[in-house]
Amino acid sequence: MIDKALPLWRERGVDPARGGFVERLTLQGEPDYHAIRRLRVQARQIYVFSHASILGWDSGGKTLAANGFDYLVDRGWRADGEPGWVHLLTPEGKIEDPRRDAYDHAFVLLACAWAYRATGDSQILDVAEETLAYLDEAMGAKNGGWLEGAPHAGPRRQNPHMHALEAFLALYQATGEQRWLDRALDVFKLFETHFMCGDSGRLTEYFEDDWRPANGAHRDRYEPGHHAEWIWLLHRYAQETGADTADHAAALYDYAVNRGMDRDSGFFWDEVTGTGEIRRASRRCWPQTELLKARLARIEAGANGEAREEAEATLDALMDVYLTPQPEGGWMDRFDAKGRPAADAIPASTLYHLMCAFAEADRVLNAKEDS
Repeated sequence: MIDKALPLWRERGVDPARGGFVERLTLQGEPDYHAIRRLRVQARQIYVFSHASILGWDSGGKTLAANGFDYLVDRGWRADGEPGWVHLLTPEGKIEDPRRDAYDHAFVLLACAWAYRATGDSQILDVAEETLAYLDEAMGAKNGGWLEGAPHAGPRRQNPHMHALEAFLALYQATGEQRWLDRALDVFKLFETHFMCGDSGRLTEYFEDDWRPANGAHRDRYEPGHHAEWIWLLHRYAQETGADTADHAAALYDYAVNRGMDRDSGFFWDEVTGTGEIRRASRRCWPQTELLKARLARIEAGANGEAREEAEATLDALMDVYLTPQPEGGWMDRFDAKGRPAADAIPASTLYHLMCAFAEADRVLNAKEDS
């Protein structure tokens, strides 16, 4: 991250003429200045450079995060005169899609937490307050959680709520204010009552508006990568609250590894059925970073003696398979069912996953070595 990825994205992932972060690089590592920009990606890049700065990367991370946050607010917040964050921007920073999306708002909250920690600018917390107030007012559901957006279009998903939990924990870590932990508890309750399928270890992805599992095209679809993300978040939640999440985490892990993993490669498939049949026979990079984080969480939670070996094997495999292609600091973002490279660009969105996974690997594995 320090020697290759962060320098690449500092030099080529920022638009020097129009501001903001580019959506993706070409496979040759050149910026794609013509790609439509997702608001969530702008927020994710703010997280990346904020986290890098906090960890001591002194090559402009704080400035990149601050400039990125200014761009985010200037172009995305109330950009059409209405409350909330717009969904998509043109490369010129104009509105491409004015919809308000719950997933986007969760990542803005995450960006606020990390940008505040990196810069100390208290005005960033005001943005977080306004963002959450809008999210609750415009998308809050009477039966808990939030609708998908404004206007709402089903099915409802667990995914925006998962990232809201991540954001609330980050805001609590940044401020020490109990109210953020209280909001994290609200999401945890949704996990226990709706997202987790009993003790099966399956994480329901899609729902009707009344929280019944979705039917039709969204029925019987499960993502192993999301199972792994929840394992890490449950571990973080337990660290902050003292809650016992061990059984949930163990069930999620067993399901994801036994039903969602390609045994030949040791990587997660993108999507499977409830019985483990492959629904989407490709392997994105990000589920593998979440597998690494889940295994690191298991080390800290005191899992069996194989947990460290499994985490190190996943880390090595990520480096050897996904991160070896040129340019240095980039990655092959997707492989097909036969293990052949299948991406046509290097999406900026994946850097968020890599940054968190490698920071956690450094923290957990080195801490264990030092002890």
